[in-house]
Amino acid sequence: MKLLYFTLLFFSSILPIAAKVIQYELTVDERLSSLAGKAVKVLTINGTIPGPTLRFTIGDTARITVVNHLLREQTSIHWHGLLVPYQQDGVPYLTTSPIYPGASHVFEFELKHTGTYWYHSHTGLQEQRGVYGSIVVDPAIRDTINKIDREYVVVLSDWTNERPSAVLNTLMRGNEWYSIKKKNAQSFAGAIRANALSHYLEQQMSRMQPMDISDVYYDAFLANGKDSIALPARTGERIMLRIINAAASTYFYLGSATGPMTIVAADGPSVIPVPVRRLLIATAETYDLIVTAPDSGSYEVRATAQDGSGHASIFLGSGTVRHAEDPPKANLYTMDEMLDGALQSSKAVFDSSKERPQAPYQLLRAPQSTAFAASHPVRTIELRMTGSMRRYIWSFDGKTLDESDAIKIAKGEIVRIVLINNTMMHHPLHLHGHFFRVITGENDYAPLKHTVDIPPMGRRIIEFEANEVGDWFFHCHLLYHMHMGMARIFSYKEMGENHKPDLGNSMKHEPVLMIEGAFLHSMTMGMMAIMYKENDVYFDAMADYSLSGHHETQIGYRRFVGENFSFSLGIDPLRLYSQESGVFFGEVKYLLPFFIESGLRFTTGGVLTVSLDNQLHLTPRLGMNNSMAYTPHHDLEYFGYLEYILLKNVSLIASYHTMYGAGFGIGFRL
Repeated sequence: MKLLYFTLLFFSSILPIAAKVIQYELTVDERLSSLAGKAVKVLTINGTIPGPTLRFTIGDTARITVVNHLLREQTSIHWHGLLVPYQQDGVPYLTTSPIYPGASHVFEFELKHTGTYWYHSHTGLQEQRGVYGSIVVDPAIRDTINKIDREYVVVLSDWTNERPSAVLNTLMRGNEWYSIKKKNAQSFAGAIRANALSHYLEQQMSRMQPMDISDVYYDAFLANGKDSIALPARTGERIMLRIINAAASTYFYLGSATGPMTIVAADGPSVIPVPVRRLLIATAETYDLIVTAPDSGSYEVRATAQDGSGHASIFLGSGTVRHAEDPPKANLYTMDEMLDGALQSSKAVFDSSKERPQAPYQLLRAPQSTAFAASHPVRTIELRMTGSMRRYIWSFDGKTLDESDAIKIAKGEIVRIVLINNTMMHHPLHLHGHFFRVITGENDYAPLKHTVDIPPMGRRIIEFEANEVGDWFFHCHLLYHMHMGMARIFSYKEMGENHKPDLGNSMKHEPVLMIEGAFLHSMTMGMMAIMYKENDVYFDAMADYSLSGHHETQIGYRRFVGENFSFSLGIDPLRLYSQESGVFFGEVKYLLPFFIESGLRFTTGGVLTVSLDNQLHLTPRLGMNNSMAYTPHHDLEYFGYLEYILLKNVSLIASYHTMYGAGFGIGFRL
């Protein structure tokens, strides 16, 4: 009976019945809103965050008019997970014209498959500001085997009161504030409290950056635009929750006070029902889950941020509240979570005993065979996820999107992609315009998805049939990672021999200005730099408050080569002004174990200087910085200071310098 049902369901999901034209209008606008306790400017669709649910039946034709009411910004809408002609995909410049201020664009396409999907802006960082909503495509035959009594769409998201551009600048400058706010900043004292000092020292010895599960601190986590929602339910009802993770950069653990949740669909397509106690849902994934309300009361389904920094709640029913449990927080001082993810990604069997489980792909089984015909030619492509937290550059194979060429594929071939994660973070990779098979232990019935999680140091294999000629975006769906380069374009050879995909300026890196310094009672110091990828143009100054006192300045260009090496060229403006020797300098720096930065500096005056610099986080807020420089036939120069971080941009500083003496005062970062 089940086989007959799934056969009917399969054909009803691909064959149109009583097709209609369904029209919607979506208006993108800006307004003030208080999603997390503070009134800030947000972007809305039809006045709400998230935007409205767009509902269709298989075979319908969608005609959606997107109107841009923004005064100075372009916008766009991408239909995430829907198979549409590439001209309708909504990626500005690449497939669809951007929607300019005051203009509108009409999208029209047929709904070819059923399931839960969503839509969002692909312009800049607008997705973080509120431009997203849900899509449901119903089958022509009602689901009777799962016996669903109620159904709800739940859109999960993360929210920051900061401007997303300011968030990106903070990440690029390496500011530790977000880790401090999330209470997961690593430090010497924290390692002792966690009984993990040996692990901490091993990481320092190997120059391994502190492990972090999420880059950004968020002021709130939302379900349908609120931190908590209540949905009607009665005892014994089977409730299907269409869960959409529309967060910009947050994975969620889903758990329910009702008991096990049954997965019946993943990223749209149905799967053989499988129960789970706790589910990790990656950014941009969707899952259809069935829960049963056991008794009278209000039962919580909780979406907990993977890093444990907060949660959103969905309450089913009314009466006595029954809370769901949070998963234990990860111990970031050890490599256990990372190693577990890497091992699980290569196993054919899912380990359901874990309190912090990985993505459940080994459990997912398509109701019909998804295997490709053996007559198709197979092409294998290997892509490695690479990145630098020191420079906040994310890439494939060490190249950002604007440094790489499109990946050419041909219609009719099976494209098999081996995805290898060489970074310390999860990456949810999304392919436009196609479903791919996630290859686990069950190859013939491998699930069809459009987004796949690659855990730290893990690997996955996906494959798809190249059957939709066009240019298709493939990218990490962590918004800031995509924006900083972790993306590629699959371009069909049938587009023409001289065809070159174009994203305009929408994915170009932009320079970032960084200013920091300190006003101490004994001296002042400051640094200004323009950062662009691996390049810095900078100005440094250090001086006392006397016009006739000691002053040091330099203007230079620095180039980073890999994670551990850099070189600089520059001039000393004061020596140039006074016509002294040694105006020009060159410097090479290499990062030693324990994050000790060694330097060798030489000037045109023939002076050679050797330096060592180190920063140690004593506590999450208190850091100790030491710098020593030795020049032959000169005294050893030492500069050390303690810095206590008060706010994101303000610190207290106590210092000692062999030239300026002891000092205390205020540090700042802009």
